[in-house]
Amino acid sequence: MNATTYGLDVAKRVFQLYWVDAQNGEIANRRSGRDDLITFLAQRPGGRVALEACGSAHWWARKIQALGREVVLLHAQFIRPFVQTDKTDAADAKAIWTAVQQPGMRTVAAKTEDQLAAVDGHRIGR
Repeated sequence: MNATTYGLDVAKRVFQLYWVDAQNGEIANRRSGRDDLITFLAQRPGGRVALEACGSAHWWARKIQALGREVVLLHAQFIRPFVQTDKTDAADAKAIWTAVQQPGMRTVAAKTEDQLAAVDGHRIGR
């Protein structure tokens, strides 16, 4: 049995999720709020969630990993070539899903809170 891979475009309030169901091949595109997203992923069978590496992606990665999901962070430069239409949340989620399917795709490691604090401290000269 193959696990479902999700492409997740994160934002401040609205989140777009794109996936092809591993069981029946059905294509799905879901828009949800923050709490709805966590509830939805918690109720789904295990799978892999891909996100674009950005400021909030590391927090989301830890939150989704706590649900027992594998999380993959991709650098934006590797996602951009897969956006097929105008840049929208739905198009970005599909592009993330497509990019993570590519063989040999390079990923970004999710950072812990301590690692992010060290980086932030370094940036502001503490």
